[in-house]
Amino acid sequence: MTHPTGDQFELETTTSTGDVRATVTAVAAGLRTLTINGTDLVPPYGEDRTPPSGSGIVLVPWPNRIRDGVWRHGDESHQLAITEPARNNAIHGLLRYTEYRPMEQDRDSVTLAATIYPQLGYPFTVRTAVRYELVSDGLKVTHFLENLGAEAAPVAVGTHPFVKIGGVPTEELVLRLDAASHLEVDDRLLPTGEVPVDGTEWDFREGRRVADVELDDAFGELASVDGTVEHTLMAPDGRTVSVWADDEFAYVQVYTTESFPGESKAIAVEPMTAPAEAFNSGKGLRWLDPGEQWELSWGIRFAGFTAE
Repeated sequence: MTHPTGDQFELETTTSTGDVRATVTAVAAGLRTLTINGTDLVPPYGEDRTPPSGSGIVLVPWPNRIRDGVWRHGDESHQLAITEPARNNAIHGLLRYTEYRPMEQDRDSVTLAATIYPQLGYPFTVRTAVRYELVSDGLKVTHFLENLGAEAAPVAVGTHPFVKIGGVPTEELVLRLDAASHLEVDDRLLPTGEVPVDGTEWDFREGRRVADVELDDAFGELASVDGTVEHTLMAPDGRTVSVWADDEFAYVQVYTTESFPGESKAIAVEPMTAPAEAFNSGKGLRWLDPGEQWELSWGIRFAGFTAE
């Protein structure tokens, strides 16, 4: 049987807290499961399904949306395929439905690779790879990009992990984002400005219950400590699950939904190197020179769990 997400790569390791396990999919190099001692740290979905709400997928060479699928560079205009017809946007890059190929695999890690070839609206060749590695406190994910073409190529990276603490209703978790700005959007979820969060409903620096918010919002001006930014969900008993990232992931998108299978409410915390419309605004956009490589990392860590 061929699964909708392709081959499944099962990872496992033993830590001082217990057994950490993950399932990575070939299609979109996605994260389908992650557990510590059987407790879910991401909401799992069946291997017979496509990723609900893009759960766990990799977003390259751009995350989020491009208005009308059109972007301009100098005197040139490029038309991307419209992949969000309801809002007439191009969304989440070019590899969302691509099967990555395995390059290396061990008991606790796997590296998957795919190449973006020149196509409608993106006349560049970029090699990408994603390495998933189980570590003592969770999961580390490293992205590699290389421009194989003869001219500079625009790139940005995003990822789409949902997170949870199994056994605790996600509504009861407290979300903390150390973000000083919020991106305002129009009715097509495209940015119209970036404003400080001080004194507004968008200030999550002290934490807010997930039950009290409905989000599909991007945040910027993330606080970095020793080159890392971190976004945390805390359970009433003090356990936490955090999404951390290199400070090159200068933005984070947070999305809540009540339609994730098996969940009364689910939340995605999505590191992004650039926000929506980056190909036009230039915000967070990276231009890779011919032969240039880019490496960056993010991950999911747990704390407060005890060994079995």
